[in-house]
Amino acid sequence: MSDMGASSTPRLELRRISKTFGLTKVLKDVSLDISPGEVHALVGQNGSGKSTLIKVLAGFHQADPGGEAFVDGSPIDFSNPDAVHAAGVRFVHQDLGLVPSMSVVDNLALGHGYVTALGGRIRWRDQAARAEAALDAIGYEVNVNSLVDNLQPVERTAVAIARALQSAAGDMSILVLDEPTATMPNAEVERLFEIIRNVRNQGVGILYVSHHLEEVFELADRVTVLVDGTLVATEKASNLTQRSLVELMTGGVVDRVVERRDRALGETLLRLRGVGGAELAELDLDVRAGEVVGVAGITGSGREELCSLIFGSRSRTGDVTIDGAALDKLRPDRARRIGLALVPANRLRDGVVIGQNVRENANLASMKRLAPGGWVRPRADRRQALQIVRKMSVKTPSIEASIEALSGGNQQKVVIGKWLQTSPRVLLLDEPTQGIDIAAKAEIHHLVDEVAAQGVAVLVCSSDEPELERLCDRVVILRQGRVVGELRGDEIRTSRIVHMSLGLTA
Repeated sequence: MSDMGASSTPRLELRRISKTFGLTKVLKDVSLDISPGEVHALVGQNGSGKSTLIKVLAGFHQADPGGEAFVDGSPIDFSNPDAVHAAGVRFVHQDLGLVPSMSVVDNLALGHGYVTALGGRIRWRDQAARAEAALDAIGYEVNVNSLVDNLQPVERTAVAIARALQSAAGDMSILVLDEPTATMPNAEVERLFEIIRNVRNQGVGILYVSHHLEEVFELADRVTVLVDGTLVATEKASNLTQRSLVELMTGGVVDRVVERRDRALGETLLRLRGVGGAELAELDLDVRAGEVVGVAGITGSGREELCSLIFGSRSRTGDVTIDGAALDKLRPDRARRIGLALVPANRLRDGVVIGQNVRENANLASMKRLAPGGWVRPRADRRQALQIVRKMSVKTPSIEASIEALSGGNQQKVVIGKWLQTSPRVLLLDEPTQGIDIAAKAEIHHLVDEVAAQGVAVLVCSSDEPELERLCDRVVILRQGRVVGELRGDEIRTSRIVHMSLGLTA
């Protein structure tokens, strides 16, 4: 925690910020301030207004008239992205905005420029030194010649933060971090915290958005809670407990731990023999009807690619069978036909279709049933989409609303609902609750319970160890592409999963 009060002028001050879409007011007179060197957490359920507030700050949405904003005491027009940038306000969004196929050096040069000699020739040695200096400024080391695609999640986030600080020429006033640990295993989170503390110690005000409440209590000086677009509280983190914060966010206590149900297991529905990929090596695994099997492991263990290898969206070696039917590699079309469903980790890239509305996305996996003969039946199309939205408790003004207008958690509910509508025999869940609030997470966990109770075989690949403890009958732990252990029933504990993932014996 920082010692606030070194300066009486907030680095950021917002007064009465509102935002209306059509007839719906999604932000209602929100006021907050961030002091120099303060980590200020912004929390709330999906649809609470967090994303909208950040987009207003970034100039992506224009706030309603009547609000005011100040950076270091000077008024600023947040509807002008150039003015926001000039004031030293920087953003690291959940997708980071990096180019995976380019090196760290090139990514740090984007938007900042290259060091050039006469004639415009790039001075690569000087450019690499500049990149190293930018990373050194946040107390982190990365091989600057590496491709971003080859970096670990925490390293990619470090590059994004270094780029933000570099682009501000060392004069950054506010850094907005939006779900920076969404896909990061616990072992890497503390490394990110050290980076954040280094930036905070430079007097930067940090707005930290996260659904992980343990992170809020680890990092934040103060916490602001949004509920349905209204600011309901701003409190010192030291004055709150996890239970009291959950009550503020939800209006009541959401039970974090639900006992696993006893399930009668049936025949083997998913069988893997010798399955391998870029990181995974010769995995053998069976999942039975009614069973929930988890896969854990740090970045690079093979966990991240397993679901894609099975479904056919990545090339693999080895054999996959679904209820005895062989599944060829790189055949996601056949995978779907024989009863396999995949909820992918990257919902914006692989889960939803940007540009289509909620109805179109919800019905995408079952269009053959809705369009016999190639013609979509409008009534059936609308009726099914409404059923999915209601079953999944999706918060949307309409099924005709654009999918990108929904919060991340509600988009994820649409993706899961889309696949459940196909009545799958085997359900693959890859990071199913990343970036999702407490109540939505509990809802999805209950859905997994229900699906398993109906006899579906469920495979959950997750970097969220408590989620695996909550959901699974068995957890397989991967390390360096191979199985290093398996936990069953009461053996499944978060601490054991973490220790085994890291190769520790105690």
